[in-house]
Amino acid sequence: MTIPDFDQGDLKQFDEPAELLKALSHPIRLCIVRGLIRKQKCNVSYMQECLGLPQSTVSQHLQKLRSAGLVAAERTGLEVYYVIADSRVESIVKVLFGEEECES
Repeated sequence: MTIPDFDQGDLKQFDEPAELLKALSHPIRLCIVRGLIRKQKCNVSYMQECLGLPQSTVSQHLQKLRSAGLVAAERTGLEVYYVIADSRVESIVKVLFGEEECES
C-alpha cells in the first residue's frame, strides 16, 4: 500500500537538500552562517576572534560550507572574505532562530 502524500518516485530529488542540511548541522557551522548573514561578509581572523576557536578549526568548517556551496570566498587584496552563496541558507537559518519576517 502506498501513501498518497509521499512521492516515492524519485528519491534523488532529496539528495541536494539533505546535503545542504548536513552542512548546516554542526553548531559551529550554523554559528558561522548566522554571523555571515548578519555581517554580510567576514574574514577568518574576525570569525576566529568571535568564536574563540583556533584558525584551523574555523577554516575546516568554512571548507565544509564552501564544498556544500553555502558560502563563497571573495578576495580583496591580501584578505579573503566569506559571504553567503546560497540564498536558501538565509531563509533556513532565519526560520530556525525565529527571525523570519512576518508577512502581513
